[in-house]
Order: sequence, then structure tokens, then C-alpha cells
Amino acid sequence: MNAPARIAADTRLAEADLDLLFREARTFNAFQDRPVSDALLTEAIELAKMGPTAANTLPMRVVFVKSAEAKEKLKPSLSPGNLDKTMAAPVTAIVAYDREFFEKLPRLFPHADARSWFAGNAAFAEASANQSSTLQAAYLILALRALGLDTGPMTGFDAAKVDAAFFADEPLHATMLINIGYGDRATLFGRLPRLDASEIARFA
Repeated sequence: MNAPARIAADTRLAEADLDLLFREARTFNAFQDRPVSDALLTEAIELAKMGPTAANTLPMRVVFVKSAEAKEKLKPSLSPGNLDKTMAAPVTAIVAYDREFFEKLPRLFPHADARSWFAGNAAFAEASANQSSTLQAAYLILALRALGLDTGPMTGFDAAKVDAAFFADEPLHATMLINIGYGDRATLFGRLPRLDASEIARFA
């Protein structure tokens, strides 16, 4: 079996692709009345999982909330400002991290005993899981955009209530919600300012 062809190091996306992922992408509060398929959401996960995490830990876990029953379970955890838009969104992803992610490291990082770096050190494991799962949430947003979907990420919710409702018997902790669908551009506000590159980065 032939090895897959490598992508040239100097390859870059077309301008239209950069617009799709970054320049023209927006955070949506309202979505069209269009369903989002499980296959498309799964494809986004398959893309997002390829992004780098510390020691290939891949601690992110996701629940795609779609059914009316599941939305009702989520409802009590939502802040007032996020309630209506989340209940109306076609899909809401609960992004969480697995506190016991290191149990999978013999498979995910087999060339070293990476499990021993985290097992028995709860504070270090928690910090690492939070950091890498946040990275993965960003990858997921970009993956969803790349597949033609729009997103509305938010942290205005009661994580303890989400954990109790969805992860009662699992070592998972929710960190973010992402509303997903096909955005209603008619509801968008003007884009807020961004810092200039020179205010963000410097060269040393």
C-alpha cells in the first residue's frame, strides 16, 4: 500500500477558504430552520481530532444536544442571555474534558509511559485536560466552519448543572457550549474591532 502523498510545505489555502474560516466567519446567535446531520457533525469531530494536544492526550469529549428531551435537560444550566438562542439552535455541542484522559495514553502515546505523568497528580492532569480540550474546542469550531456550518460558542452556563445532567456517572467536566447550525446572517450585528497584529505579536 502506497504512503499518502505529503502536502507541500508551502501550500496555503485559497483566499476564499481563509475568508470562510476567519475573515468572514462570525459568531451566530440565530440560525436558519435547517437540520444538521449526524454525519456532518461526526465529520467535524474527525477533522478536529487531528489538531495537536499535549502528548496526544485528546481529552475533549463532546455531546451533540439535538433532541427536545436533551435540550430540556440542558435548559436549567443556561444563563438568561443564552437561554432562548440555545433552545432554538439546531444543535448545541457540550464540550467537556475527561479527567481520566490519561488512561488512554498507552494507546495514544505508546512510545513512552505518558500515563505515569498524570496518574496520581490530579491538579496537573486537570490543568492539562482543560488546556488541551480548549485547544480542541477551537479546532472543532474551525472544522465546523470548514464544512459549511456556523457556530455560536459560549461559556454562560452552570457547568456543575451540565455535569450533573449529562455526566453524572462519568469523570467529565463541561467547559463550553457551542450552538451549531446554518447561521441567519440577517440577525448579525456589525463586527466588533480587533487588535492590530502589532498589538498582539512582536518579533524577538
